Amino acid sequence: MRNILATALASVVAVAANLPASHRQPVQDPAPGTQVEQSLTTSSGDRIDYLLYLPKNYTAAGKKVPLMLFLHGRGESNGPLSVVAKWGPPRRLAAGEQMKYIVVSPQCPPESFWSKDVQQTQLLALLEHIRKAYNLDDDRVYLTGLSMGGYGTWQLAANHPGMFAAAAPICGRGNPADATKLRDLPIWAWHGTMDTVVPFNRSVEMVDAIKAVGGNQIRFTALEHVGHASWQAAYQSADFYRWLDQQRASTNKVAAKKASAARKRKRDKKE
Repeated sequence: MRNILATALASVVAVAANLPASHRQPVQDPAPGTQVEQSLTTSSGDRIDYLLYLPKNYTAAGKKVPLMLFLHGRGESNGPLSVVAKWGPPRRLAAGEQMKYIVVSPQCPPESFWSKDVQQTQLLALLEHIRKAYNLDDDRVYLTGLSMGGYGTWQLAANHPGMFAAAAPICGRGNPADATKLRDLPIWAWHGTMDTVVPFNRSVEMVDAIKAVGGNQIRFTALEHVGHASWQAAYQSADFYRWLDQQRASTNKVAAKKASAARKRKRDKKE
């Protein structure tokens, strides 16, 4: 992931790696086991507000810790940073639950969207900052988001599939043209069949497109008779977190090489 991030950020002028130290200091150094409000200001003056949680057993020099990047929905752009904890993993943490991940939950400005290029760049800068500041396991970086955050999850995963061990877009929408990029990344998509905000078919078309190009790492949970709030079931599922814990970016890379070789052999036989 270090090399991937370095390449991705090379064309970005205003990123956390190039900021003066005073601009990169967290608002409050979080105590392990707590979720706190943080802010990162770029040299261009852009500010990224986010919630940060460190696991209870976290130590700066101890065992490396997996990271979860959570992207909220449209509604949580409106209001103070604390509203980001309305749903998903930050909600569970705000209620006092503990997780084994470093959980980073940024807030998207109300005038923008997670899938826009400027926000995708901001997310890369934030990830680079977290990577440098905390003792995270580069092999276990997980990406997830709901609704607008689901859109952002599909986009960021397609732009940088090797950066993540797994992605979980909840009731979002991606671009089927990105299917080949996503083919070898473990993905678990969730969507309610009665969703009228982001139609159910938006996830179906992504899953079908990935399978059509030979992807076999894609999972899909269709929640019958559920509307837009499919994230409530997804983020309360113990199976979801067990699945995340099984994924490794290094394993994906090995599996991708084997799958590529198998596809080549198949093409050669046809010829």
